[in-house]
Amino acid sequence: MKNNIVLIGMPTSGKSTIGVILAKILGMDFVDTDLLIQNKYKKKLSEIISEKGVMGFVEAEEEVCKNINYENTVIATGGSVVYGEESMKHLGEIGTIIYLKISYEILEARLHHARQRGVVLKEGQTKKDMYFERVGLYEKYADITISEDNKDIEETIEEIMDTLLN
Repeated sequence: MKNNIVLIGMPTSGKSTIGVILAKILGMDFVDTDLLIQNKYKKKLSEIISEKGVMGFVEAEEEVCKNINYENTVIATGGSVVYGEESMKHLGEIGTIIYLKISYEILEARLHHARQRGVVLKEGQTKKDMYFERVGLYEKYADITISEDNKDIEETIEEIMDTLLN
């Protein structure tokens, strides 16, 4: 059954913040997949990446996300979830996938200390490389794309609500 809302997008795009508010407005539950991963491994994301490497983390993230079995829930995903084809297929089957799109300039201004935050950056990859690699994946999997450029959280949520209700 496809009664969940799945939020995807770059780190710092507001998936968790917007997800919590959206869940309250819609009377839904809320879950953050980064927290599910941390709970499963009893470690911070940055520690998991450090121990397992980038691909090991992506596999761990996919394992958690492809087994999500919630109903009536807003699901905020980690920015790297789109690297897992199986998990994205599963999330698309159980929910409407909304891509919260930010420009590279906004990512650059917001994202500091990427590795400490547990952001998946491949060896030698810059934030710009990551951005342009992921944009195509977000667009591929999104049912709905919401541009956050020049919008505050309330305006973004209003656009999501208008899109979902129409």
